[in-house]
Amino acid sequence: MRSHYCGQVTDALLDQDVTLCGWAHRRRDHGGVIFVDLRDREGLVQAVIDPDVPEAFSNAERVRNEYVLRVVGRVRRRPAGTENPNLPTGAVEVLVRDLEILNRSEPLPFQLDDDDTSEEVRLRYRYLDLRRPVMQERLRLRTRTISALRGFLDEHGFMDIETPMLTKATPEGARDYLVPSRTHPSSFFALPQSPQLFKQLLMMAGMDRYYQVARCFRDEDLRADRQPEFTQLDIETSFMDEQAITDLMEEMIRAMFASVLGVELPNPFPRMPYEAAMQRYGSDKPDLRIPLELTELSDVMADVEFNVFAAAAQDPKSRVAALRVPDGGKIPRREIDGYGEFVGRYGAKGLAYIKVNDSAAGRNGLQSPIVKFLPDEVLAKILSRTGAENGDLIFFGAGTTKVVNDALGALRVRVGTDLGLMNREWAPLWVVNFPMFEWDEQAGRWNALHHPFTAPRVDDPAEVRADPAGCLSRAYDMVLNGTEIGGGSVRIHRPDMQSTVFDLLGIGAEEAAAKFGFLLDALKFGCPPHGGLAFGLDRLVMLMAGAKSIREVMAFPKTQTAACLLTQAPAPVTEGQLRDLNIRLRRTP
Repeated sequence: MRSHYCGQVTDALLDQDVTLCGWAHRRRDHGGVIFVDLRDREGLVQAVIDPDVPEAFSNAERVRNEYVLRVVGRVRRRPAGTENPNLPTGAVEVLVRDLEILNRSEPLPFQLDDDDTSEEVRLRYRYLDLRRPVMQERLRLRTRTISALRGFLDEHGFMDIETPMLTKATPEGARDYLVPSRTHPSSFFALPQSPQLFKQLLMMAGMDRYYQVARCFRDEDLRADRQPEFTQLDIETSFMDEQAITDLMEEMIRAMFASVLGVELPNPFPRMPYEAAMQRYGSDKPDLRIPLELTELSDVMADVEFNVFAAAAQDPKSRVAALRVPDGGKIPRREIDGYGEFVGRYGAKGLAYIKVNDSAAGRNGLQSPIVKFLPDEVLAKILSRTGAENGDLIFFGAGTTKVVNDALGALRVRVGTDLGLMNREWAPLWVVNFPMFEWDEQAGRWNALHHPFTAPRVDDPAEVRADPAGCLSRAYDMVLNGTEIGGGSVRIHRPDMQSTVFDLLGIGAEEAAAKFGFLLDALKFGCPPHGGLAFGLDRLVMLMAGAKSIREVMAFPKTQTAACLLTQAPAPVTEGQLRDLNIRLRRTP
């Protein structure tokens, strides 16, 4: 029905006939000549309809915004002074000799150029929201990104293999979405949280290099970078250690950024141990664009009379840390109070601070309610260790290590963003040497920091049993601008080690056989050393597009309550459907 997309009509087509299809973005009647801005997914071009083409002119008079049109005409240069330098098609226009209305449109529930339309309305009418050029560009970016990643993996010998969507419920850290089976009464499938076990089985089958653009499902509380269903680039490979895997994946991301965005990322990406990331940034996914770091002060505060600091400094499960903000002394008190409320969301009971007015004047040059509680030698050590200079502001955190890390880590990002301290556009990072386990105080048992199939850095199961707290894993996360975009590990490939890890996690032999018997059996039949990772494609494209939420780069996302406003899902089903599945609903009071 057409010869070109609207966005392809440039001066390269001067004096040529074109046939275009699209939507009427805007119609203007200027002194008897009608102008229609015709829009499709590739852009917008101006169509001109003169009265001396009666049938086309008559149809154009009936055109309203978002009518679907087909126009035939000749490309000509716009008159001098009427060019639009903001459009790729702005130097030309199409002189129309035939205009056909393919379909009409009722007035839209919101204007496509209204950036203040609520997200609820945009999701309710998502098919209209997706007509907006910004949304179409984000989906084009997503397409180019996935295409570049596929191309790299294809060139490096990876096989694109699909894994099941209906599988067995297994504990992987979040609740499963369950699917009742009609043919097996009282039994359920689960939608996959990831293809983790299947891709390991593919390595045992000798596929050697696998990838999949996989749809995954997790029934968990939502936030800006989470959805109940999401897409990941899932990768697994045999006979490669963590250095080789991360080197190859890093090369892939660099190549993709260069081809899609024209951005040259650093080579190599920096690497940072998990412990250093938590100590220096309070986060295992630090945003390295922000040149602020936490400073450890627990040893300095151990003997002060200020009990808030002293108690935390003497507790091995707590810490006292400082965050120096260069030139932060100009921050007004009301904003400091606002930061105090901000860290309260992370469990902090307050936010102590010191303004450094004159570091050479000792305590007399320091402004803070807490200065009077700290000896001169402690104040001197604080200034020395933080490197504080005149005009700086020092924030303090004291309490459990988790609360201090969460609070000061988030404050670091908030202050750095507010003060415009970001010193580069892209900051990739590998975080490595994660702990193998973390202790769950409430449950009184060990949990896997990543998942129970991650290999420890030691080969002897006895060493893992002897010191689970000090055991490090062969896991690695790729972080970009403070967001984890990919994570993975070298996997356990021996049944004795897998059984040991299950046992430490409180998964006994009987439970392991019931839930993972197929994996344990497969490990007995010549399983190769293997490892891999998965990239969150929604998060990755969100960062590349400069969007604030992954909902902005997904065609049909869910709301924060995991609902689809477009289709009104989830929704009740009929009694007959429930009866076929042998399900009876419990009535809520």
